[in-house]
Order: sequence, then structure tokens, then C-alpha cells
Amino acid sequence: MTTVLVTGVAGFTGRYLAPLLAAAGHEVHGLVEHLPAVAIEGAAHLHVCDLTDASSVANAVRAVRPQRVVHLAGIAFVASSDAKSMYGVNLLGTRHLLEATAALQSVPEAVLLASSANVYGNATEGALDEASPPAPANDYAVSKLAMEYLAKLYASRLPLIICRPFNYTGVGQSESFLLPKIVAHVRRKADSIELGNLDVARDFSDVRDVSAIYARLLDTPAALGQTLNVCSGTAYALRDVLAIVEGIAGLRLDVRVNAILVRKNEVRMLRGNRTKLDALLPDSTERIPLVDTLEWMIRSPSS
Repeated sequence: MTTVLVTGVAGFTGRYLAPLLAAAGHEVHGLVEHLPAVAIEGAAHLHVCDLTDASSVANAVRAVRPQRVVHLAGIAFVASSDAKSMYGVNLLGTRHLLEATAALQSVPEAVLLASSANVYGNATEGALDEASPPAPANDYAVSKLAMEYLAKLYASRLPLIICRPFNYTGVGQSESFLLPKIVAHVRRKADSIELGNLDVARDFSDVRDVSAIYARLLDTPAALGQTLNVCSGTAYALRDVLAIVEGIAGLRLDVRVNAILVRKNEVRMLRGNRTKLDALLPDSTERIPLVDTLEWMIRSPSS
């Protein structure tokens, strides 16, 4: 049985990844800032740990002695105004984890770091591959790109995999994100909703697909040392998303464009190129369609 350490296991993605890893026969240990009120399926052991405290992280990593690591923990809300926490967790927290992991007597077989497609910024339109130049446009993106550069300092000591997920969603995601916000309005039969530019198109994936990709990459030796886009490869305009949601729910939303939510110089279409990922995982090209993801979110009793 392989021991896998998952940071942020109590978060949105961690709650889907942990049961996948457990079902594959791994013993899952999770790092959490606080013990969650609800049990995490698949996580056999939870360790309370402050990522910004180097000694706390070192103690937890030594106690687990993981054979594989998935680093999901971080502040993921792009619009967060707390820059100190953003950089403290996303950058220094990662450094503490990598330093503690590299100091183990037996280093893990794979260390997967969740970065973000936000590192590409808003300067490039069209399908983005891993060679597209980074152009971070906010503190969140800068913190993630800095994390990637930091990870390079450990590349000779740890078998790293850096993933850049594009937008993904599913049941349990915070309403501060776009699609859960739309779904929440539909579920409570709200009369209207305020959104930004309705003509933008974005690449959306299902959290279940993203979690499955992370789990499989841990078992893929060719992924070591790689930086990989995790995306669907298809862009959906916000207008199309609204039409899909309305069709599933059988209602009509009164959509009001709020100028405050419209970004200046916003890229009309932004989607990922997943050629590199598909070459590593050739049998993972079947993906959950966005309509199925949205129906799951709308119909789920736990949304």
C-alpha cells in the first residue's frame, strides 16, 4: 500500500481526489488547517498543519513519510485582497512543503503541484499550450507562477509534476466562482442574476475529470519533470453556458450585465491545449461534457 500525502484534502478538489486514491489502494493522509466538521471520504488520517509554519510542516511530513505527494492547498480565490496571506500560503507554504519533503531519508516517487492556468494571464487569445509565455495579471497568478519557479530549485532533489488546471467546477464549489453562482441562482429560482461580459468564452472541466487526471499522473513515470495543462480543450461562451443551464432547469433567467463585473481588455476566448497531457494519458481523452456537469450540479441534493 502506497502512502499519499494530500495537502488541502478538505478543499473542493481534495474531497474528490481522496476517495479516488483510496479506491486505488493507497493510504491517504491529508494536511488540513483545521479539522473539518464533516468527514472526508477516503482520507484515512488527517494532520492539522499550518503551511506557513515551517516546523509544523516538517513535523507532519516526517510523521507521514509519504511515497507520493499532491499539493492542492492554497488560496484559490483570484479576487482575494489579502496579498500577504496569498503569498504566504501559495509561495512560502509550498517552499516549506518542498523543503520538508526533500529532507526525508527516502524521497517520494512523485510530487504533484497544482499551479493554475491563471499564470498565462489575459494577454494571449486562443488555445494556450505549455510554451505560451506567462503573463500573470493578479496576485493569485503571480503567486502561482512564483511557486513554479520556486519548484525548479527542487527539481534535482524531487520528482516534480506541475499541473496548470484551467477552470473546473462541480458540486461543492464555492458560489464565489462563476458556474456555481449561476447554478445557485437557478436552484433557488432567482428572478435575476448579475454577470459581467456575456461574450467571453472559457475552458471548463469537471472536477471529477481533474481529480482522475491528478491520480493517474502520480502513476505515470513519464510525467515526472513535466509542466502540464489540465483542461478540456473546448471553450464555451458564457451565453452558451446560460442557455445550457436554462435548458436543464426549464426556466429563463433575467440576466443583467453589471459594468463593475466587466473587466477592461478582457480576452474574448481562452482555452487550453491538452496535447501534451493526452500524449501522457492517451486513454483519458473521453471527458465529461459540460452539459452533464451542469446537470449534476443543478440536480444534486448536496449542491
